[in-house]
Amino acid sequence: MLISLLWLLLSSCQDFLSVDNYFSDELKLDSVFAETRYVKAYMWGAASMFPDEGQILQNNYTPGPLATDEAFTGFLTVYAYNGMRFVLGEITAANLYSFNTWGNLYKIIRKCNTILARIDEAKDMTTKERFEIIGYTRFLRAYAYYNILVDFGSPILLGDKIMESNASLADYDCIRSTYDEAVEYICSELEGAAENLPSSVSLMEFGLPTKGAAYGLIARIRLIHASPLYNGGDAARAYFGNWKRSTDGAQYVSQNYDEKRWALAAAAAKRVMDMQASGSVMYKLHTVDADSDTPALPGDVTSDPDYYKEWPTGAAGIDPYRSYSEMFTGESVIPSNPEYVWGRKSAAVTTNTQMSFPQKLDGFNGMCVTQKVVDAYSMIDGSSINNSSEAYPYTETGFTNDVKTFSGYRLNAGVSNMYANREMRFYASIGFSECYWPMSSSTSSGYYNQTIAYYFDSPNGKGSVSSPNDYPITGYVIKKYIHPSDAWGGTNARRMDKGFPIIRYAEILLSYAEALNNLTTTHTIEIDGQQQVFERDMNEIKKAFNQVRHRAGLPGLSGNEDAKTVQSLIEKERMVEFLFENRRYYDVRRWGIYEKEESESIKGMNVEGTKDVFYTRVAPNTSRIGARIVNKRLALLPIPLNEVRLLPSLDQNPGWGD
Repeated sequence: MLISLLWLLLSSCQDFLSVDNYFSDELKLDSVFAETRYVKAYMWGAASMFPDEGQILQNNYTPGPLATDEAFTGFLTVYAYNGMRFVLGEITAANLYSFNTWGNLYKIIRKCNTILARIDEAKDMTTKERFEIIGYTRFLRAYAYYNILVDFGSPILLGDKIMESNASLADYDCIRSTYDEAVEYICSELEGAAENLPSSVSLMEFGLPTKGAAYGLIARIRLIHASPLYNGGDAARAYFGNWKRSTDGAQYVSQNYDEKRWALAAAAAKRVMDMQASGSVMYKLHTVDADSDTPALPGDVTSDPDYYKEWPTGAAGIDPYRSYSEMFTGESVIPSNPEYVWGRKSAAVTTNTQMSFPQKLDGFNGMCVTQKVVDAYSMIDGSSINNSSEAYPYTETGFTNDVKTFSGYRLNAGVSNMYANREMRFYASIGFSECYWPMSSSTSSGYYNQTIAYYFDSPNGKGSVSSPNDYPITGYVIKKYIHPSDAWGGTNARRMDKGFPIIRYAEILLSYAEALNNLTTTHTIEIDGQQQVFERDMNEIKKAFNQVRHRAGLPGLSGNEDAKTVQSLIEKERMVEFLFENRRYYDVRRWGIYEKEESESIKGMNVEGTKDVFYTRVAPNTSRIGARIVNKRLALLPIPLNEVRLLPSLDQNPGWGD
């Protein structure tokens, strides 16, 4: 997950690109700690063992979008879209496919523990280098545990212990921690790491963890810990009420609600929001100033008196389409994006765009967005499709009459009225029938400036493609990471480098709003030695939530909403804002609504029909829709069966068996 740049930074260690084999076969471990440069190489070798965070679709390290109501594909075995395997019930404890990361994460932890135990052996190491290595190593160890926690649940916490290779089986037989113990340990390690991590890094070092990365992870973990699945109540009882540690009967997940966890989550988010550099805030939402090509804000918006104020207290003065889209397409300079609390360049994101491109233009037509996602996008004035305004009505009949261009985007004439007057994030993210594809890097006639349709008898429709799977099974594809110049076919076809946001500032803002919204009493929390009070303050909730809405060109909260309404709006906002960013999978689980959300049938347009019947909501004609399962055991991945059978005290996750 840490970028390959980590290796390039080690200019004095160019001979150690295969650092693990070199150290084990040539230098032996004793020699690793003889010199500081070898210790650093060994540390970054551990970092390189994390997967690319943007690898959330093909050979994915975590179930991701395809394991939720965000996405669907007709591809499966050939391209290893294992999120589909997960929801089809094909993942087992005996075969996790690419999800089998448990052992690798513990290898990283072992390497980190080795560094911390032997760091003082390098006699040429300066005090500054020592603290720097300790900071990065503790972060890497905590990040490995974090990945175990969110995918597999409670980990085995080893602390600083190093398991010797010649130890007896009894020495290896450790119990899993409770969820609460794991959260406190990981957050404590991240706090410790942050003390020695830099506040920022140079453009060339983009991807290395910083204080903000550590604090951002703490904010995410605290929010998960406060959420219904892990914080008592109906969801915790339904999923984990009978899950107890076999050695002592301890509940793995607490069954007692603790409201203070929400205050801790709010405090953790607020700390990131308050971080400063050179006297100004360190993180803020990515925006692009409005210009003559920016569409005017819609009229008759009365729900938000701040709507026409200048950004950030309103939506005026910025280009909402470009402010959102250019974070993902590669147009914005990735390392200098102020919204990336932690991010990286991702080869996987770039590669996966080919799955969205038209089949006739050297793509695969197969990475599909669901109708549920499409319907979640607001109209341009912030109203829903089910309650649209007279000025911007939603209709499922008829087609647009004129070409509209705005912010560098072209909306064709002849597009279904279903897709007219939608919010800017919709156009930045969704490829629909009759959508315009510039693909301007290609210089071959017919490979650029193309209008792509998905009707049965259209060139990229089911009836015309050359391979039976190469059509968009829902009638939509994900375009969020595609730059207008990106192309896969024709002469000179190129793709812009993509960034993957591991933690975005928008997440911090919405997490802060959600945490405050769940408070019913006042809580005092200490942040960096200062006592701060947290309560359900609608002005604070509005301030955080509305920034995200205004950046999208939409009105925000009025300030008069009740807690239930605000929670519902936050859930919808996170679904749209973080589409295909690997947040939805974890959100529906932590909220305890996984079964409710995932039990809804996957739907899309009628790709079996010609244009006159295409625009009808149907369940795709594939047996895989009906084969999708909804089961409480899918709240967590199973621990690999060989690990469970090897260690008598290692309990399996609920529902997966031994």
